[in-house]
Amino acid sequence: MHDMVIRDGTIIDGTGAARFTGDVAIDGDRIVQVGGKAGPARRDVPAEGRLVTPGWVDVHTHYDGQATWDPVLAPSVWHGATTILFGNCGVGFAPVRAPDRQALIDLMEGVEDIPGITLAEGLKWNWESFPQYLDALAEMPRTIDIAAQVAHHPLRVYAMGDRGLNREAATADDIAMMEKLTEEALRAGAFGFTTSRTDQHRTPTGDLVPGRYAEHEELLAIGRAMGRVGRGAFGMLSDFEDEAAEFEWLRQVAKDSGRPVWFLLTDRNYDPKRWKRLMAGVAAARADGLPLSAQVAGRPVGLILGLTTSLNPFALREGFAALATLPPAEQLARLRDPEVRAKILAEEASERLMHLVPPLSRQIATRWDQMFVLGDPPDYEPPADRSLAALAAKAGQDPAAFCYDFLTGGDGGRMLYFPVVNYVGGDLSVVREMMVNPHTVNGLSDGGAHCGVICDASMPTSMLTHWGRDRTRGEKLPLEFLVKRQTSEGADFFGFGDRGRLIPGLKADVNVIDFEGLRLHHPEMIYDLPAGGRRLVQTVDGYDMTLVSGVPVMEKGTETGARPGRLVRAG
Repeated sequence: MHDMVIRDGTIIDGTGAARFTGDVAIDGDRIVQVGGKAGPARRDVPAEGRLVTPGWVDVHTHYDGQATWDPVLAPSVWHGATTILFGNCGVGFAPVRAPDRQALIDLMEGVEDIPGITLAEGLKWNWESFPQYLDALAEMPRTIDIAAQVAHHPLRVYAMGDRGLNREAATADDIAMMEKLTEEALRAGAFGFTTSRTDQHRTPTGDLVPGRYAEHEELLAIGRAMGRVGRGAFGMLSDFEDEAAEFEWLRQVAKDSGRPVWFLLTDRNYDPKRWKRLMAGVAAARADGLPLSAQVAGRPVGLILGLTTSLNPFALREGFAALATLPPAEQLARLRDPEVRAKILAEEASERLMHLVPPLSRQIATRWDQMFVLGDPPDYEPPADRSLAALAAKAGQDPAAFCYDFLTGGDGGRMLYFPVVNYVGGDLSVVREMMVNPHTVNGLSDGGAHCGVICDASMPTSMLTHWGRDRTRGEKLPLEFLVKRQTSEGADFFGFGDRGRLIPGLKADVNVIDFEGLRLHHPEMIYDLPAGGRRLVQTVDGYDMTLVSGVPVMEKGTETGARPGRLVRAG
């Protein structure tokens, strides 16, 4: 007798093979049969007309802090994620010395928009080294599986103290310590190393991050440590100001370490040909036998703009900033005052406030043609005639005034969508081209991060709904391809060898999905983080069941309370 049989489902097994109908049988935490008719079970799950897929392996999240106090890790679990990987973009919380804890909180708050008050209250700091951090994570029973990478900025601060924070060049001794700490982290179970070399990443006071200008030798040494261990992927985000120089050291890391190397790739409106040049660099490295890849997103990286979010088009004006800390109801009443409205609309964005915002986000001050009303369900490929500029012109209004009145209307909870990257041409044709390139891996959901301004943890769901079903402004993509991108491809790339496919003997992480009923809802702001911290979340209909290690953790959109998840250690 099997523990569970999911019966008569449409099986998309994560390998890219064509879908087929049959049963999936589970004993304990393992899949034991896929296809055909399975024998009797203690629990039958009817799945006729439903998709049966592996659970999503989400390789780009930022639950580094939240995972230390929250066993559930919503909204990722709501959207079918059964394994999540954090430690991305060079930010994290280990290794750390006590005097540097606040600096790491500031980095995470500035780079990933996770409230500092939440981190200050939620983090228990019952670790110093990275292995101790993993041990602390391993102690908590949890809903889904988690895994971590070692991040460059805490590594640099641990080795160099204030010199690291101030972006000074590392000495030979500093580099040797970072090598040693990286090796220690990998041997303890880290799935890789990440760094950040972009002006987009700043502290709350506008300072650049510790690793922004790290010398190439520092990064090559960390790569050599990875090669000695023979484990982990090396990831980074860069502005690629000098593309040849960046590719030179990336290629060297790949050559010296023999490990997979990846960088984040998006399409940027200031240089529409940039992504093709960077992919040409990847192709050249692959032709030379080097394991270099780009990590891409399945939709635009879009800011959610509103009065309750971290940013809106008027947040960079001093008149609005003066009201930003008021309670929501009082702020809304003040903003509706005609004199206040006239004052704010008469202002321009201030240099002081612009300095605190990442360069690409500064466009929110003027790019009315790139702002769209966020519907329910949201449209992540909106046409130009639905932009705020077009709607204002149709209404015969100035776009700033139109926007102001929209945001201050209703209950003050209205939201706009602003695609910062991956929307240069006004559609997702470039995103599709990136995703079908064999030298890319899907990621960038940023689950757990950008709590007040981005809600992309729903990306695994929109991959299916938009690309597999609803797209009208271009070609769709086969469901088999979309499932593979979110399961076996990510699992294989980062070394999760026991999951990502529905194959007998592998881990029973499974989604049962009502594909026709799969529907994303409008993001909403909630205040459930420690110290009352806020975060955007997005609910979904259509996941009938999500299993982790053979145990249902979600059924019909409701958490079961089961805690089969665990920390996964590389190797």
